[in-house]
Amino acid sequence: MHRSSFDAMGCPIAGALEQVGEWWSLLILRDALDGYSRFDEFERNLGIAPNMLTRRLTSLVDAGLLERRQYSDRPPRYDYVATTRARELSPVIVALYVWGNKHVDENDRQVVLVDDAGETIDPVLVDRRTGRTLAESKAQFIPGPAASEPMQRRLDPDLRADRRLRRARARSVGQQPNGQ
Repeated sequence: MHRSSFDAMGCPIAGALEQVGEWWSLLILRDALDGYSRFDEFERNLGIAPNMLTRRLTSLVDAGLLERRQYSDRPPRYDYVATTRARELSPVIVALYVWGNKHVDENDRQVVLVDDAGETIDPVLVDRRTGRTLAESKAQFIPGPAASEPMQRRLDPDLRADRRLRRARARSVGQQPNGQ
């Protein structure tokens, strides 16, 4: 089944998923950010089929996340190097790491994140302006200045509050919201 494009949604999350939403893409970028750059390294590390790896590398180059640099003429061979744009995606990959390890006992973790001194770190998302964590700020999405009418309706705070109220009422009487 072929999925639709997310380009027309107008949502930055959908737009990002359009470029890196396929799981191999994030794993390839993870490895590229860890310093791997050769086709055979990605293939060996990920256990990915060569034809799938070729497609993913091409799409990541087209998206400006990897740069292809030739290192051999005969036969032609290339390094795939993370661009600045890919390095800016690093916090997303770290956030997935944090979420993936959240309910894993520390002694059972196969990957640990450390700082340059080798000390284990526990990263959190912080608002640059206030210094508060995302949880402390109770962040939520609201329509931006260029939001389309459907996006404004979807993110309307009054409608959002109304949906929450309907769900709470349904839970209190033991029903599923919207008759489900």
